[in-house]
Amino acid sequence: MSDALPTPRVVREDGLPSRVTVFEVGPRDGLQAETDIIPAPVKAQLCRRLYAAGSRDVEVTSFVPPTWIPQLADAEQVVASLEVPGGARAVGLVPNLRGLQRAVDAGIREVSVVVSATESFARANLNTSRAGAIDRAVEVIDAATAQGIPVRGYVSMAFGDPWEGEVAFDAVSTAVVALHEAGARTIAISDTIGVATPGHTAAIIEEAFEAGIPAEGIALHLHDTYGQSLANVHAALQLGIAEFDASVGGLGRCPYAKGATGNLATEDLVWMLHGLGIETGLDLRALAATTLWLSRLRNVRPASNVARAFAAAGLDAPEPVQEVTPA
Repeated sequence: MSDALPTPRVVREDGLPSRVTVFEVGPRDGLQAETDIIPAPVKAQLCRRLYAAGSRDVEVTSFVPPTWIPQLADAEQVVASLEVPGGARAVGLVPNLRGLQRAVDAGIREVSVVVSATESFARANLNTSRAGAIDRAVEVIDAATAQGIPVRGYVSMAFGDPWEGEVAFDAVSTAVVALHEAGARTIAISDTIGVATPGHTAAIIEEAFEAGIPAEGIALHLHDTYGQSLANVHAALQLGIAEFDASVGGLGRCPYAKGATGNLATEDLVWMLHGLGIETGLDLRALAATTLWLSRLRNVRPASNVARAFAAAGLDAPEPVQEVTPA
């Protein structure tokens, strides 16, 4: 293994956050979108590696019906295998009250909910209307809050929709406000098909500000279909946004956009943030090694630019921690 891996040169910019939360979605949003089904022990090992790399904010699985997402049918088994470090989060996505109860019974103590900025996506992916998805999410937030369980929200299709095209700014802010007023601690405004650009990103965020949402209540969930994710992050940083979703190795791909690549890769995001002098608490080398480990296990080429560059520079996967072999 090389001891002389490249590091970004730090050049700070005035006005940017000094620290950013990187919310890791690879084990959930990443794996649920991949075509192969990863065994539960491998998923648990992925989570362990992420925590070991410094991740403290990890969405570990989803408690949706197995018939909806067979890739995550083993949610309870994965959670039972986790050892979450002190001060770290293990978040489970839930679609409704039944999913919330499954998550609580499994030992999850923080959940996330999804609504849609468009009617078409709500019907196709959430099996309800836009308004129905918000009502259902609010119901979950109320029930979770009553049990002392924090809730994170997602507003999907906030920047564009494959069926409807452009999405009205007020449709996004209406959904964001509904989740915020219900008590969601953070709302991830989501570029589900990866069509956002920096100006568009700034306009959506400013619309949320005008609706009364504080910067600390907003996160961004970006897909890199057109290679704009890092530029969009930079635009958001300039507005004081300090939480971004990312997926180790760029895991995941959107089934609603032909040719779409996956989520913004965690390593690529961290390389840029560290180059700006922004603290993340994350170890780039360990993240890249995790990507290489999982990519070799799955026999796929990693989407992450940083992981590929580190591999070319001599990085190998670290020694296994409670290593497993897929069934």
